[in-house]
Amino acid sequence: MSLAEDIRATGIQDSVEFRGETTVTVGLSRLKQTLEKFAELGYELLLDISSVDHMGETPRFEMVYELATLDDSKHVRVKARVAEDVEVPSAVSIWKTANWHEREVYDMMGIKFKGHPQMERILMWEGFPHFPLRKDFPLAGKESEMPDVAFSGVAPLEGGPFVTSPGSTRESGEPRAKGES
Repeated sequence: MSLAEDIRATGIQDSVEFRGETTVTVGLSRLKQTLEKFAELGYELLLDISSVDHMGETPRFEMVYELATLDDSKHVRVKARVAEDVEVPSAVSIWKTANWHEREVYDMMGIKFKGHPQMERILMWEGFPHFPLRKDFPLAGKESEMPDVAFSGVAPLEGGPFVTSPGSTRESGEPRAKGES
């Protein structure tokens, strides 16, 4: 079955082909159904789940799923817009790898997944009150009361076998063994 036939089989009529990549946009209410259909059509690999912050637009967020077949012959991107404080249906029941991807999206953007088996932070510590990849998060970061878990001792390689030589060129600044010049 061709990719065009796969897309028609999902019941989605609107898709975009750009530079050899196919993108399907669906409503949030059809997202899980569409992902399940692509899995049935042989898209065994969930390569990535990401999100986009369209701050100032409604709905604000967009979910992006990258799917492929095992033989890497077909790829498709599925997108769905999501309003703030609306949960996205979890894809963990379709692809187990969705577990970590969804936790990362939650941790960085604050988008929660309905039916996820372990919806908790994966990169930031529990209790961190912000979502660092949102466009309203300042580049310099925000003050927080970080638990005393950060590494604060001597750098592990200090005094080790390699040293760096500051210089104006890349070659002269590269680490090299002590005694070499």
